[in-house]
Amino acid sequence: MHKVPDPAADIAAQIGFDDFLAVDIRVGTIVEALPFPEARKPAYKLTIDFGPVLGVKRSSAQITEHYTLEELPGRQVAAVVNFPPRQIGPMMSEVLTLGFPDAEGRVVLIGPSVTVPNGGRLF
Repeated sequence: MHKVPDPAADIAAQIGFDDFLAVDIRVGTIVEALPFPEARKPAYKLTIDFGPVLGVKRSSAQITEHYTLEELPGRQVAAVVNFPPRQIGPMMSEVLTLGFPDAEGRVVLIGPSVTVPNGGRLF
């Protein structure tokens, strides 16, 4: 599912502002993190609260190298919330939790540096 981008690769083709607006990226707070032993690659099952409009959604995230299950609840993360749900092993992932690759290609979560209201949209 994750494609490890080459940091030396050329920039992607230009898109219009409407294309950017079509991707709905919101902030949510992780309320639960569970092991996901059935995943093909090491991952966690995340339950994320996106506030009263979007509610609580589930996501699978390959973040086991940098994060423990205990430190994730309470952390705010960014996620794409308007992709169709995707079956990941026995679970249905409803949002794509976002991150950047470190030098070894391991996922580092992205989120606000200051607490913001859940459900806020990236602009």
